[in-house]
Amino acid sequence: MVKICVSNEFFEIIERDVCGRIGKLYTKSGTIQTPTVLPVINPLKSLVKPSEIKELGFDAIVTNAYIIKKHFKDLGCNEIHRMLNFNGPIMTDSGAYQLLLYGSVDVHPNEIVKFQEEISSDIAVILDVPTGITRDREKALKTVEETLERARACLNIRDNSKGILWVGPIQGGLHSDLIAYASREMSKLDYHIHALGSPVQLMENYEYAALVDMIITAKANMPANRPLHLFGAGHPSMLALAVALGCDLFDSASYVLFARDGRYITPHWTYRLENLSELPCNCPICSKINANELKELSKEERERFLSLHNLYVIAQEIRLIKQSIAEGRLWEHVETRCRAHPKLFQAFKALEKHRDYLEKHDPVTKGKEKGIFIYDKTSLIRPEVTRHVKRFLTRYRKPPQYNIAVLLPEPHEKPYHKDRIVKKLIKKVAKQKAHLIFYNPVFGLTPIELDETFPLSQFENSCSYQEAAEHMIQLFEEYASKTLNAYTEVIIASIDETVDIAQKMLDICKNKSIKANIIYCRDYVQIPNSVAEILGTRYSVNGFR
Repeated sequence: MVKICVSNEFFEIIERDVCGRIGKLYTKSGTIQTPTVLPVINPLKSLVKPSEIKELGFDAIVTNAYIIKKHFKDLGCNEIHRMLNFNGPIMTDSGAYQLLLYGSVDVHPNEIVKFQEEISSDIAVILDVPTGITRDREKALKTVEETLERARACLNIRDNSKGILWVGPIQGGLHSDLIAYASREMSKLDYHIHALGSPVQLMENYEYAALVDMIITAKANMPANRPLHLFGAGHPSMLALAVALGCDLFDSASYVLFARDGRYITPHWTYRLENLSELPCNCPICSKINANELKELSKEERERFLSLHNLYVIAQEIRLIKQSIAEGRLWEHVETRCRAHPKLFQAFKALEKHRDYLEKHDPVTKGKEKGIFIYDKTSLIRPEVTRHVKRFLTRYRKPPQYNIAVLLPEPHEKPYHKDRIVKKLIKKVAKQKAHLIFYNPVFGLTPIELDETFPLSQFENSCSYQEAAEHMIQLFEEYASKTLNAYTEVIIASIDETVDIAQKMLDICKNKSIKANIIYCRDYVQIPNSVAEILGTRYSVNGFR
């Protein structure tokens, strides 16, 4: 376990993977383990009782202070917990979503701050001004400035002795520069949690690539020891991606909204109930009924059933995400989930431009290292690959005893020096000053003395040479400029599937005035004799053969 004590006394980070983390958020009504989803409770009507939600494994819930104030004006101190019959942490929103939907709310920002104190919220949100998805930059800037002004005003009126954790929302919408500005300015203020505003409309339109940019921009400009809440995100298929980018908290009414619309959530996508002939789930709810019986229930019973099922699926996904972080396999989980929908996969591929950021914040050590999985060229943006390539190109120097570089396709067995054919080659060139360097689609080049270094032999790959050609050639060109010119000659061994790559490597060497030649081999078995023959011809040594 990687335990990291952070300076924020309310939030402790326990484990990390990619930019995701498992943490503990301490509130006056109990501890919330993050990442987690806070199910939204409608204070006027709830199909699922808050106490039932707690039984499903959710540490906390969220409700709307604006609606409560509007309909329950006489609610007294600490009555929010009694009203909802929930003895854990309760987060209250302030009416900003209603402001986004309807354009106005009949409450003053300072008034809703004091009301949240009166009802003893555990986590409270100021009444911010949502940017939405407007492309009008001037209008967007006004929402940012107004939100910041309200955040500053809240500091002057709130009672810190109440023990409430206050949320400072970050607005800016589609304008990355405004999100960066809002994040920096909000971070200067005394808030315990930050929240990224205006993502709901993006998620409704499946604009996940834009959401990726928003999250990373906000995270890059706020303190690492403050949790980030993502408003309105609750579908299981996108939670892993958001967590991997650094989101810690989510709130969502999707479980009940989807239920009212007859939609059945799964970890990958959503089904229409009328299209289901089977219930593809074995949760305690689905195990008691079949699809036809579900369809025959009354409307209220059916909606309650679907709400409970949807909550089970969301809770299960959060547990899977936490386990993935604990095992150091969050990236694999994200990659699996993002292939559930083309728009999610588009967002996953958009991580390419953020690969340096992801590598910087991904922990170098994660306890017991696990082998990594490479499915195709999109997997090559994962932090472990980025980190190795950067370090190899900037830190590696060739061993001084070698004059000749022999570049070989990767063999079947890892680490490479244990492969039967490679062992044969090592014996044949033992008296030559030949440096064996393996080329592969994932890491580009692996000198034999590094082949046991993580993750150079701890990976499984289904990405072909042809698919990764651009990646490989880019790495080779940089390596050639920095290291290959220190050898007197470069010999490139090629088999059928690497002919094109080998030829491109040869062309790069020639363009950089590096002496190089190719050995074409029918298969890998032929490589030792072919390499030994050319080395023996040019660099004859007694007893070499």
